[in-house]
Amino acid sequence: MKRYPAPISEGIWKQKYRFGAEAGIEDTWQRVARAIASVEPYDEDAWQERFFDILSDYRFLPGGRILANAGTGRTASLLNCFVMGVLDDSIDGLFTALRESAITLQQGGGIGLDFSPIRPKGSPAQRTGNVASGPVSFMQLWDAMCETVTSDRQRSGAMMAVLRCDHPDIEAFVDAKREGGGLSHFNLSVLVTDDFVRAVDTGANWTLTFGGETVRVLKAADLWERMLRASYESGEPGVLFIDRINRENNLGYAEKICAANPCGEVPLPPYGACDLGSVNLTRFVRRPFMPDAAVDFEGLATLVHTAVRFLDNVLDVSHYALEQQAAQAAESRRIGLGVTGLADALIMLGIPYGSLQGRQVAGHVLETMRDAAYRASVSLAREKDIFPALQTAEFLARPFIRRLPEELREDIRTHGIRNSHLLALAPTGSISLLAGNVSAGIEPCFAGSVQRLIRRADGNDDAVALEDHALGLWREMGHHDPYPPAFVTARELSPDDHLAMQATAQGFVDNAISKTINVPSGLPFEAFRDVFREAYKLGLKGCTVYRQGSRGTDILTAVAGAECIFGACRTEDGAV
Repeated sequence: MKRYPAPISEGIWKQKYRFGAEAGIEDTWQRVARAIASVEPYDEDAWQERFFDILSDYRFLPGGRILANAGTGRTASLLNCFVMGVLDDSIDGLFTALRESAITLQQGGGIGLDFSPIRPKGSPAQRTGNVASGPVSFMQLWDAMCETVTSDRQRSGAMMAVLRCDHPDIEAFVDAKREGGGLSHFNLSVLVTDDFVRAVDTGANWTLTFGGETVRVLKAADLWERMLRASYESGEPGVLFIDRINRENNLGYAEKICAANPCGEVPLPPYGACDLGSVNLTRFVRRPFMPDAAVDFEGLATLVHTAVRFLDNVLDVSHYALEQQAAQAAESRRIGLGVTGLADALIMLGIPYGSLQGRQVAGHVLETMRDAAYRASVSLAREKDIFPALQTAEFLARPFIRRLPEELREDIRTHGIRNSHLLALAPTGSISLLAGNVSAGIEPCFAGSVQRLIRRADGNDDAVALEDHALGLWREMGHHDPYPPAFVTARELSPDDHLAMQATAQGFVDNAISKTINVPSGLPFEAFRDVFREAYKLGLKGCTVYRQGSRGTDILTAVAGAECIFGACRTEDGAV
């Protein structure tokens, strides 16, 4: 009964998702399907069977916390990530927030935090007269806490720290990881406002303020350059275009967003949570590598309908570390359905990733998913009720909702909708390995054969050589050419190619997208310097860039001279 698409799949299952005496992945699917169907008011057995069906053959890949914890009886979250509450700039407030963060991390959730409310370094504390140490120092406190709380796990704790571009300590924040070694549990992103981009474009001064008071003034272009230099040298910080995020938020009438989950695909309000799952697009390519290869759009839409119900149920099954998190999840019923294997699916279709046709196919896939997801949520509202924060007129006036087909808008007007948000494109690191090393999320293939660092139970890393799923399938089918005609790697794509695909996807995604613009180590800074500005111009909600080798040891390294089998490679030193 065991079914694994590649050798790496069984190892990942045993290491991360197997529970108790489960004999194979199908036992895990049954456990998860049973748990998620348990909150169905009617036909629980039928829904268990339907949930098992979409899990089968790795067609639908729930977030890792769902696979690991659903149906186990553990006091652990099924949701991957949270944004914590607004920080209170006092010792009591900050240590209460530190405690809440520790509890959330301990139960399996990653966290995002906005450190902008913390007064800048060197300013006097109001009550004691002491000198404030600034937000970066408190980030170090959170980082040490995270290391302590999650030190016994295969998966280290993940956090996102953000700071507004007008905070007086923004330069220290931008440089915080430039030297390497510190804040290892944090991803960093600058909250970039529209006014700041305009100031950069016009060569204007930029005012750094706190509590409504001007602290100092600098040239906006100098701060922008500093951000770009730091990102070029260390891969951080990324940027979140916070005004656009709030403008495009389906719940912009009821909440303000100031942070995102650790990988940036779900901007969230205080105590918000992300409930994630991904469709494995490689399973929806008919007749791969043939001249008439095509996407099964009907099958894709059918699966999406069931996957939305699955993720909606997860919100009711999950344990929440904090009451505020449970309340926020119940109020909006946010979910984030996404994809993985996009690049491999394009290769199987014979379409290069960086081509206009590749973007058109990706857009058609995501438009199909968007419309199917919103239809499913309307259907759920008719059956199980709307999400409590829905104000129909205000919701229909939001920019993303205005872009839906008119018949969907009319259905929402008539029947309401179950979920405030439905789509998010996550990085899908571990679950893409579980599915046979399919290309992750909407990323291009990194290389045909790679060496990947995978964390062991003892906290150390194994270097594992892997072959891309589509390339392995090409060889398994007996083709003699070393690579499929459409095989393109991330290193062959320009930053503009990456950004164009992300922009295409963002048009059909109501949350956001985790995507890294991977560029080769030798890319000159002059070819890099426009990437954030172009991301803003294209309408993205955020952008992250990583130059190979900029942090020393890379998680992924292209392997040369590897003898590959389907799903795994053997290098010259014999490692598998």
